[in-house]
Amino acid sequence: MTVSQGCAMPERPELTPAHVLDTPLPRLLAETGVELFDSTITDSGFCGAVVQRKKGGILLAMPTGRSQIETDTVARYLIAQVFDVDLSELPPPFTTTEL
Repeated sequence: MTVSQGCAMPERPELTPAHVLDTPLPRLLAETGVELFDSTITDSGFCGAVVQRKKGGILLAMPTGRSQIETDTVARYLIAQVFDVDLSELPPPFTTTEL
């Protein structure tokens, strides 16, 4: 289906690495239209996931019970990934997988 047939893709804001890293997270979420929610995944190796819905919304699932710095860092990194912002990869043990 093409955009002209009614399946509009979400508008992509122009994001820079500095903006992703320096903007308060609640404001960054609002600007990008990313919906943050608590994940029920309890695996200690799960740090978060970003999902693009077919109808255009973007969901950011973050595990509960993690430190604020870990949650903030991983959330920003995943937002950068979905919006193709060039950030350095997170250090081990963090890895990302695109499905």
